[in-house]
Amino acid sequence: MSMAGSAVFSYLFLLIASLFAAASAGNFYRNFDVTWGDGRGKIFNNGQMLTLSLDKASASGFQSKNEYLFGRIDMQLKLVPGNSAGTVTAYYLSSQGAAHDEIDFKFSEDGTAIREFKNFESISVPFLKSQAMRIYSSLWNADDWATQGGRVKTDWSKAPFTTSYRNFNANACIWSNGKSSYSSTSASRNNVWLAQELDTTSQARMKWV
Repeated sequence: MSMAGSAVFSYLFLLIASLFAAASAGNFYRNFDVTWGDGRGKIFNNGQMLTLSLDKASASGFQSKNEYLFGRIDMQLKLVPGNSAGTVTAYYLSSQGAAHDEIDFKFSEDGTAIREFKNFESISVPFLKSQAMRIYSSLWNADDWATQGGRVKTDWSKAPFTTSYRNFNANACIWSNGKSSYSSTSASRNNVWLAQELDTTSQARMKWV
């Protein structure tokens, strides 16, 4: 069951790489492809907003055009409002292949972190740093298991269900054709995030999530 509200979240996974300066404006037409849904995924407002919809006939989804090695990615989501029982909004990063890496995001309100994944390779804990990943998101029906083991069904009289996305921003290393290049969708490249970590207050709030 998805939650109504907005979430802003970022991801960071590190890899030592050669960086080359490049810049582009954050735009859904330029940065994403609607990959399925037979017209249920739409980009509008001159590329500043994307929506996915779900009805009884089909779900929908999109993926980023670029693959990213490391960086900071920001996206604002408005999840399905009202009675969203049975619907799932998935947002994740994934590489390709049988031994792929994947990062799945959970949603919280007010910018509260709910997971912190540190690099502990020094004690043999695997860390995601060697495979480039695309951004994926989809809106789909899961009322056969997601709501009390399938006992609560999706209320299709409320369809179409809609999730919206806006304010995409990337400061990231793009991997393409075996080479890396740095790209920023913001007006000024700000790499303060490279040294960011949770402060004591944020760590305390995370323990209660």
